[in-house]
Amino acid sequence: MKVSFEWLSDYVSLDQVSAEELAEKITRSGIEIDEVEHRNQGITGVVVGYVKSKEKHPDADKLNVCIVDAGQGEDLQIVCGAKNVDAGQKVPVAVVGAKLPGDFHIKKAKLRGVVSMGMICSAKELGMNDKLLPKELQEGILVLPEDAEIGTPITKLLGLDDYVLDFDLTPNRSDCLSMHGAAYEVSAILGRDISLTDPAKDLVEISDAAADHLSVKVDTPELCTHYAARYITGVKVGASPLWIQNRLMAAGIRPINNIVDITNYVMLEYGQPLHAFDADKLENGNIEVRLARAGETLITLDDQERKLEPHMLLITDGVKPIALAGVMGGANSEVTDATVSIALESAKFDGGTVRKTSRQLGLRSEASLRFEKEVDLGAVIPAVNRAAALIQRYAGGTVHQGIVEAASAKAENRIIKLSLDKINRYLGTELSLLEVKTIFGRLHFGCGDAEPGVMEVEVPTRRGDITIDVDLIEEVARLYGYDNIPTTPIEGPTTPGALTASQSLRRSLRKLLVHGGWQETISYSFVHPQSTGMFNALTEGSQPVRLAMPMSEDRSVLRTSIIPQMLDTAVYNMNRKQENLAIFETGTVFFTEEQTLTRQPHEIQVLSLLLTGVRREKQWNIGAEKVDFFDIKGALETVFDYFGLSGSVRYVADQPQNYHPGRSASVWLDVNGNSRRIGTIGQIHPELQQSYGLNDTYVAEIALQQVIEHANSHIQFRELARFPSVERDIALVVDKDVEAGELLRVIYAAGGELLQDARVFDVFTGSKLGEDKKSVAISLTYRHWEHTLTDEEINAAHSPVVTSLEQTFGAELRK
Repeated sequence: MKVSFEWLSDYVSLDQVSAEELAEKITRSGIEIDEVEHRNQGITGVVVGYVKSKEKHPDADKLNVCIVDAGQGEDLQIVCGAKNVDAGQKVPVAVVGAKLPGDFHIKKAKLRGVVSMGMICSAKELGMNDKLLPKELQEGILVLPEDAEIGTPITKLLGLDDYVLDFDLTPNRSDCLSMHGAAYEVSAILGRDISLTDPAKDLVEISDAAADHLSVKVDTPELCTHYAARYITGVKVGASPLWIQNRLMAAGIRPINNIVDITNYVMLEYGQPLHAFDADKLENGNIEVRLARAGETLITLDDQERKLEPHMLLITDGVKPIALAGVMGGANSEVTDATVSIALESAKFDGGTVRKTSRQLGLRSEASLRFEKEVDLGAVIPAVNRAAALIQRYAGGTVHQGIVEAASAKAENRIIKLSLDKINRYLGTELSLLEVKTIFGRLHFGCGDAEPGVMEVEVPTRRGDITIDVDLIEEVARLYGYDNIPTTPIEGPTTPGALTASQSLRRSLRKLLVHGGWQETISYSFVHPQSTGMFNALTEGSQPVRLAMPMSEDRSVLRTSIIPQMLDTAVYNMNRKQENLAIFETGTVFFTEEQTLTRQPHEIQVLSLLLTGVRREKQWNIGAEKVDFFDIKGALETVFDYFGLSGSVRYVADQPQNYHPGRSASVWLDVNGNSRRIGTIGQIHPELQQSYGLNDTYVAEIALQQVIEHANSHIQFRELARFPSVERDIALVVDKDVEAGELLRVIYAAGGELLQDARVFDVFTGSKLGEDKKSVAISLTYRHWEHTLTDEEINAAHSPVVTSLEQTFGAELRK
């Protein structure tokens, strides 16, 4: 928000305060001032002049010789090359001795033999941003209003002696998106009175009622809580007064005509955007606020056709759209030079709806900016009255009696209770009740006593950012002065910062996988609703968590699994010829048991892996080898082994949703007699694979909480074995449904201390064994750490293993 120092002084006395000093005080009070700009870019000696005559230069076709009265006592002869210079104009004249921006000094000169005693200036030569001027004044010299007094310094006439303070506002301080809001802020900071006039004081209405010419209907009261319109006839569209134009340009707004300029001026003044419709272009004077219908279009004031969507709020005349509510008006109801009657709109539109519409259509304006941050409901009527009074005065309009409106909400001040004790406890101060009340008085907040030591503060509607007592405490702090709050040293024991055990283990896990050749990915926690039902083994039976205000439908639900996003990542890479992938992600998934949330949803940390492609590329002497189930299983086993859990994890054949029915398993953790499923592993279902356009792809996802809780990261070292090991191979005939992992579990349990290792090296099925039988060959390694094993010792250790297998599984030894 660009705030004019001169305009601000209309409301608050700024005597003995420079623009730079004021900027410093405002910044120290909580609103940063990015820049203080002096509108005078270095002009001296430029005054208003009157061109009495113009003649062609005798020796130059493109030059004119002008006689100018610049209030210097005698007329000046000035040679000018501007195409638009003419007799009878008021123009800026830089007399001899004047200085222009860029340290350009005006001297007596001779141009093609003709003496020139000065220079007639353009806006650009005066250091003005000519893009902010009306289009007709952007080229050639600057033509001034006819009532400009000859000899008046141009800096005074054009308001160039002004300073502009650039307020860098945070979203909560939308009240300072207006001159009134800035004036209240400055009044509180300086402790000076504020002077605001009644906007309806100068308004004169005729007896003919506006309601006889306009009607207002709001179909969506939740999106438009107040719509007010005034009916004004007999207007004469033309240039606005120079003082209005000056203030608009200081704020970075280009003047257009008196009607549009007045609506923009009042928007800057009150923070309430307004819009003027050509009332004669409205169907029977109807104004209807509703949502757009499918297929509707509107040509906006920038002559662009906009395709409308059902979430966009429109102003219509009951037949056709005439404006995008809070964003931009339509060309079909635009005020033109031929306009004589206007319907003046002032409304409170829902900020979220305006923001969504403006962003989708790429239409950002001063009006939409204010609506997005929520305008003051209490300013709707004062603003429309102020604009009507200005139109009456500067456009010759006749204001009809009454305001036509539709309102579903009422502007009411907020009452907040606040104790003095709480203020001093929070701020570490010893403020008295009188001091605090004085601060609230400077803010123009009503303040009374609710009970001893407790104040009842009335917050006006313009300060929508103040909703609870701590907001009031912040106001006390910043106006009392942060520099005045005593510094309190920190007391108590201090401890060095460190990672928690969980954080440390997760970091170690990422390092382990990265060093193993895996690449880490990071994806959004917000996903499309369809993806939440794809892989839900860890959150089975629960509900996904929906966002109240999603960015889009594709990001409207919190993820219940990371695997769908990893599949998207795989597709993205494969489309770019990266077909061999080993990726992982550690992150959070979310779920709840409630249909409607009443408490925080559950959050669990998971590790997800994805593997596809080949483990080894084709070479001249070997073929390519595709990854398979055991590659990703090996990666998980490496993780569990690193956490000291290799003997506590087992894999059980399973058919989780969207996994391959014959190449998938559940992962179980058995600790302290408790068994719990902690994840899933396997190839994704061929149909899902095909829908994604992927090759054979293997995924795994495990919950990290149980792993981290039972992890034993303490590494125990022992000396290398000095005595040889002994291997015994056995081939067991067992039922087909007996898992090799179960065989190994029984072997380790029965093998005792001498059994060092057991591994499956062959599985055989055939008719000789029987239809429901298979042969599993296992190699067992025995070793003693202090001496070489004897046959008797080996047999004593091996015999219980064989016996346990026979008793547990009915296994038979193959000869």
